[in-house]
Amino acid sequence: MVKDTIAAISTGMTNSGIGKVRMSGNAAIAIADQIYRSPGGKKRLTDAASHTIHYGYIYDGDTLIDEVLVLIMKGPHSYTTEDVVEIDCHGGVVVMKKLLETVIKYGARPAEPGEFTKRAFLNGRIDLTQAEAVIDIINSKNEYALSSSVRQLKGNVLGKIKEIRKNIIGNIAFIEAAMDDPEHINADHFGETLGISVKQNIKDIQKLLDSADNGRMIKEGIKTVIVGKPNAGKSSLLNALVGDERAIVTDIAGTTRDTLEESITVHGIPLNIIDTAGIRETEDVVEKIGVNKARTFASDADLIIYVADGTTALDENDHEILKMIENKKAIVLLNKIDLNLITTKEDLEKIQNHPVIEISAREEQGLEELEACLKNMFFEGNLFFNDEVYITNMRHKNALSEALESLKLVLQSIEDGMPEDFFSIDLMNAYETLGSITGEAAGEDLIDTIFSDFCMGK
Repeated sequence: MVKDTIAAISTGMTNSGIGKVRMSGNAAIAIADQIYRSPGGKKRLTDAASHTIHYGYIYDGDTLIDEVLVLIMKGPHSYTTEDVVEIDCHGGVVVMKKLLETVIKYGARPAEPGEFTKRAFLNGRIDLTQAEAVIDIINSKNEYALSSSVRQLKGNVLGKIKEIRKNIIGNIAFIEAAMDDPEHINADHFGETLGISVKQNIKDIQKLLDSADNGRMIKEGIKTVIVGKPNAGKSSLLNALVGDERAIVTDIAGTTRDTLEESITVHGIPLNIIDTAGIRETEDVVEKIGVNKARTFASDADLIIYVADGTTALDENDHEILKMIENKKAIVLLNKIDLNLITTKEDLEKIQNHPVIEISAREEQGLEELEACLKNMFFEGNLFFNDEVYITNMRHKNALSEALESLKLVLQSIEDGMPEDFFSIDLMNAYETLGSITGEAAGEDLIDTIFSDFCMGK
């Protein structure tokens, strides 16, 4: 159990209405008592009940620092499970620094990045997935990422991992018991029973791994590339989505020669969107580089938005793009519906299988239908109310993949008729690898690395 008391500023280091200095540890309340004075000068924080707020002043000796509210939370009913004191002061940078210097002067030490949450983990209040959810909540870039992180904080990933580990350790325990006491515990034909159990574990882990791509997109955004012929309206679409004249738009074909990247949210849907050069055969050296970059970005995209110019007939450049998106997640936008159309929605639907949406990027028509299509394509209509567990953390994905391979080795050993002790080796590796996700089998270096990414006061 950690004995010293840590302190940090827990609000942003900028002038604001309120600032907060937090302490955690056995001496937190005693330190606060040395510097706190109630209006009547008689109230002692040491005698205060837990989860109470006290109005007064902070002094360093005879020097008044600020008028404050002091929140007392006694362990184990606090974020860290230790005694926690939070001092709400006026939100000036100078006063917050002075207040932090004062609590350090009277016995606290500066907290390391993420040390409050690290203590919550080490003291058993949360597991490692919940600790990582805290930083994900802070860094959430959209409502879907926030919703997913909150569910992880509530323990949905922990629950799934614990369920799988419980099943694995039960099988390990049976094998070990049968090996220790073969006269009373018969392990004959246990391989068949174990195989059924392991196949279910593999299915459960694979389901989590299958969620990782959506989880990455939830957290980081959908990698979206806009492609089309020159002058099809790609840059106009980007400007309409961004809500600003971000890209240069002219009637001159080939205006966009390099990629233009924006991270935007379309009605809650996170997009990392890339506007590319128009795809066509060209002898212009600079434009040709841009076209090649467009093809490269499209090959790595989560989503391709193909903008087709409805005022022109489909040509060989369009057919090249249609071939390029053939096996990709893509949406076809028939643009310029505010003008006289030569190519129709029906024309595009006849020659490819991606959804076709009629839009006018210039008039911002059809964008709501695009939003609905994105939700259905990636998030089954409405992710916010979806209780599925999504793996958003690459560390979790790697551990799940390793555990999956270990369980596949167990199945192979069963098929090869190997002795039971061979099963235990790979079962135990899967069990411990899954434990690294929750922190039950995580090394000190891994834990330190995870918490080093946190901000100082969390």
